[in-house]
Amino acid sequence: MARAADGKDVIVASNLSRTFRRADRQTVTALDDVTFRIDRGQFVCLVGPSGCGKSTLLKLTAGLMLPSSGTLEVEGKSVTRPGPERGMVFQQDSVFPWLRVIDNVEYGLKCRGVGRAERRKSAEFYLERVGLSHVARAWPRELSGGMLKRVAVATVFANGANVLLLDEPFGAVDYVTKRNLHDVLLALWTEAGTNERRTVVFVTHDVDEALILADRILVMHSGRIVDDLAVTAPRPRTTDGLMEPTMVRHKHVLLAHLGLEDAKGAAEAPENAG
Repeated sequence: MARAADGKDVIVASNLSRTFRRADRQTVTALDDVTFRIDRGQFVCLVGPSGCGKSTLLKLTAGLMLPSSGTLEVEGKSVTRPGPERGMVFQQDSVFPWLRVIDNVEYGLKCRGVGRAERRKSAEFYLERVGLSHVARAWPRELSGGMLKRVAVATVFANGANVLLLDEPFGAVDYVTKRNLHDVLLALWTEAGTNERRTVVFVTHDVDEALILADRILVMHSGRIVDDLAVTAPRPRTTDGLMEPTMVRHKHVLLAHLGLEDAKGAAEAPENAG
């Protein structure tokens, strides 16, 4: 596994498990003895079928729930609660309908005691970067679904978290809007430079989305990590780029993990690709 330039792992999970008790008293294992490390500045996608533990793992990293066993550390500290060093974008729109757009983007900074002038400057900067300066004073109800996702992206970057956790944030938008949101997210992530980039963990069911976004794809199944793929194709990654032999091979492997292709076809992909 590649290591960060400073030698530090930002997210470290060791023998991490999480179980739940259902209403019928049966125990369900959402995560089963998961161990992994994520380096500073990596863009990691979690891919797997529904119910495989992706969102549970993200919520544990966010501090929204605690593990049943094992340990999870972010930046060398055990995760026991949510913290400002970890920002999260949920599947559902998470903007406050009673706040104007710019006040939504400022809200996290306000909660941390950042002065009005400083937080307004940050909010205006990120709204401009996601193309929403013209609706800074609008109410969320006046925005489209894609625009609300841009507000969420601007908010999580403005809050200054070093680790960004995104749980299928673009799953409900159309294809064109999703591709535009990919461009917005990657532009914000890359513009800081290699040594300053945020660490991103992004949950998705969409294989093409993972291949376009990720440096690395962790594949989950039945509460375990079953594969770890490095995606080294240069950015920006276009639709044509997804047809390159290495990317085609990755896609076949991911589809096989999702049960959409048989393992034999995925194993033969390198010879057939291109």
